[in-house]
Amino acid sequence: MNLTVLAASGQTGIALTRQALRRGHTVTAIARDPERITVPDAPNLRKVPGDVNDAAGIAAVIERDSVVLSALGTDRAGILLTGARAVLAAGPQRVIWLGAYGTGASAEAAGEGARVLVKVLGDRLADKVEADNTVLAAGGTVFHAGMLADGPESPRRRTVGLEAAPPFDLGAKVSRETVAAAMLDEAEMPGFAGAVALPLAE
Repeated sequence: MNLTVLAASGQTGIALTRQALRRGHTVTAIARDPERITVPDAPNLRKVPGDVNDAAGIAAVIERDSVVLSALGTDRAGILLTGARAVLAAGPQRVIWLGAYGTGASAEAAGEGARVLVKVLGDRLADKVEADNTVLAAGGTVFHAGMLADGPESPRRRTVGLEAAPPFDLGAKVSRETVAAAMLDEAEMPGFAGAVALPLAE
C-alpha cells in the first residue's frame, strides 16, 4: 500500500513510519526537516520536506493513490485546519487524522474529565475541532486518542467507536506505538470511514 505520513519527524509520526515499513508498505514521510525523521533509510521509504502552510508543496508530494496518515500536532493555533485543507486539496485516496479524545465530536462521550484537556488546549481547541470536522466531512477517519505516552504497542489494544467510548481518564494513557498501530489497521482495513475512532490500550 502507498502511504504518506504527515509530521513524520514527531514521536507519533516516527512510530507510524517505522510500523508502516515493518508491515511492508511504501512510505512517503513528510516533515519540515526530513533529517529529523529518525527512521533508517529503506528502499520503500522516501523522506521529503513539506510544510502544511505551503499547500502547493504538500500537493506535489502526496500521490492520489496514497492513504495519508497525519500525526500533525497543535504547536500553534491554526496549523491543524491549514493542514487538513492542504491534505484534502491534494486529493489522496483516504485521510486518517490524529485528534484528541474529549474534543469536538468526542466531548460528550468523554464526560466531565475532558474539561482539563480543554483548558490545556486553550485557543488551539477551535482549530483542532475544525480540522477534525473538515476531515470527517470529506469521509476521512479521525482517531481521538487519550493521553499519549511512550512505551510499546499494547498487546490488548482495540479500536472502538464513540458508542463504546469510556469516560475520559487522565491516568488511562495510550502509547504512541498503540495509536500508530490502530491508524495503520484502519488504513489497511477501513472500519471507521467518516467517523471518529478511539484507540484503546486494553
